[in-house]
Amino acid sequence: MIKKITLFVLLVVIKINAQEGPIKIVTEEVTNRLAFYAVNETEQDYDVQLTIKGTNFRQSKARPRLFRVPGASKVRMKMIIPLRGKKPNYTYDLKVNDSLSRRAVKAEFERIKIKPKKSITVYITEKCISCDSIVQPLERSNYLYKSLVLNDHSDVKDQLKRSFAQPLDSIDRPIINLGGRLFTTIENYEQLLDELKKE
Repeated sequence: MIKKITLFVLLVVIKINAQEGPIKIVTEEVTNRLAFYAVNETEQDYDVQLTIKGTNFRQSKARPRLFRVPGASKVRMKMIIPLRGKKPNYTYDLKVNDSLSRRAVKAEFERIKIKPKKSITVYITEKCISCDSIVQPLERSNYLYKSLVLNDHSDVKDQLKRSFAQPLDSIDRPIINLGGRLFTTIENYEQLLDELKKE
């Protein structure tokens, strides 16, 4: 009985530690240094604190601070300097808070593209007159998306033909696939966002 309880507790601890949070840490080598970045692949802002421990490297002695990591962004949190000829061994502790503090450091950040709640594919028809009003804002947005000119992809065009009663070349709006549903009534980016937010 005690062995079963111990095994259950161990599995729960492993499962809790294996869960992924809204922030992930990535490292990049930068001229004899190792940079640690917090990557936020959500639309919500978080305050993040990173503490690094280990051997074979040097780091700032300053006390770890909270950094603001805006939604859809990447922020450099820390740098370590490996000792000459040695590979750094380290572990890190990450604290993530969705209650934003006025004391959090608002460092420079890099915008990243994130997956929207529903996948976005824009099929551009030959006579499309409102495609730019959707594709250009999508290009500037935080969202990952695909864009296909139907005349360049005959196989996709043939598949789409089955879903429409009218010829595709007569449709003057983009055909938008949001999470597997096709739309021909979306004329601008705001309408696309409204459909994206619907459950």
